[in-house]
Amino acid sequence: MPIRLPDETGRVSDYEMTGRTVETRPLGTETCRIIYSAAHVVADRFADCDPSGPAAVDWEATMAFRRHLADLGLGIAEAMDTAQRGMGLDWNGALELIARTKAELPDARIASGAGTDQLDAADARTIDDVRDAYLEQVEAVQKTGSRIILMASRALAKVARGPGDYESIYRDVLAQCDEPVILHWLGAMFDPALEGYWGGSCFEEALETCLTVIGDNQAKVDGIKVSLLDKDKEIAMRRRLPDGVKMYTGDDFNYPELIEGDEDSFSHALLGVFDPLASHAALAVSRLSQGDNGGFRSVLDPTVPLARHIFRTPTQYYKTGVVFLAWLNGFQDHFVMLGGAQAMRSLPYFVDAFKFADQCGLFRDPDLAAGRMQTLLDLYGVS
Repeated sequence: MPIRLPDETGRVSDYEMTGRTVETRPLGTETCRIIYSAAHVVADRFADCDPSGPAAVDWEATMAFRRHLADLGLGIAEAMDTAQRGMGLDWNGALELIARTKAELPDARIASGAGTDQLDAADARTIDDVRDAYLEQVEAVQKTGSRIILMASRALAKVARGPGDYESIYRDVLAQCDEPVILHWLGAMFDPALEGYWGGSCFEEALETCLTVIGDNQAKVDGIKVSLLDKDKEIAMRRRLPDGVKMYTGDDFNYPELIEGDEDSFSHALLGVFDPLASHAALAVSRLSQGDNGGFRSVLDPTVPLARHIFRTPTQYYKTGVVFLAWLNGFQDHFVMLGGAQAMRSLPYFVDAFKFADQCGLFRDPDLAAGRMQTLLDLYGVS
């Protein structure tokens, strides 16, 4: 089916959609990889609110998407950066989101972000400030019954004076965690305020500190999510993890290779890109669990151009691409985001995202996707 799309010069030409749709196959309970989708939130488009104020969330649409993920057998990584945590969703909104998800889906695999975002990094003065903020969130998240993803802290990155401060904070916070947690190493490309995390001036120094934290607190660490968009760094780290500590890839550029693994090791997954690609993830890992590595790659490899496009620099605005695709795919009725973040990407970005999504079979209803794309083009004055 054709749709007329503009290029970067404004010239409009026909694009012929493939009309393909990926097969829906839920991930069974016997799976060779643990897969978490970091899920987005749906804004309440009718709320008359200030973009700098508390988030206005459409709770029914937000929960409906989480039911979709659970029906596919995927784990839900709740209240992470994909949910605009720290970029539209504050701590109070995040805690309500966590509590709602855990209450509505008590049997789903849910792990939720606990960080320090109730403490503005500009107001952090001491390590004790950071410790208190972490402990407050850990206690609150544990009361919901959710497992914890211990998020990287902007405040800690600001006040820490070296690796010892990171080791001290993580030791004290992990000691208060009831169950093993997933640590989160988020690169500066996702959040520039995290530059120099773990107190090192380079990856090699940061890696040693992170491995020390894991080794000193192994009983409290289920695994670590690494979001550095560098497969070699992730592989180097996962080969050094202690026995029983999992690597969860957060590499939205190289996930097929990292999840498949090599002769020495493999990665589980905790990915923002598995929000729009949830059906692809479930189908691919189902095939991998059956020993069909070729089938696994045949599903996921064609999605990589879309993923690399969604997460292109400036990477922290990838959430706009995620929500745009959720709208095109019929998971919500509008393309409005918390804080007006729908404006954080350009029209050419949306056009290319549409093309890449079509080419990898993402659209459940290609006619609906084309109609909604045309609505966006009309809004931009494309005749």
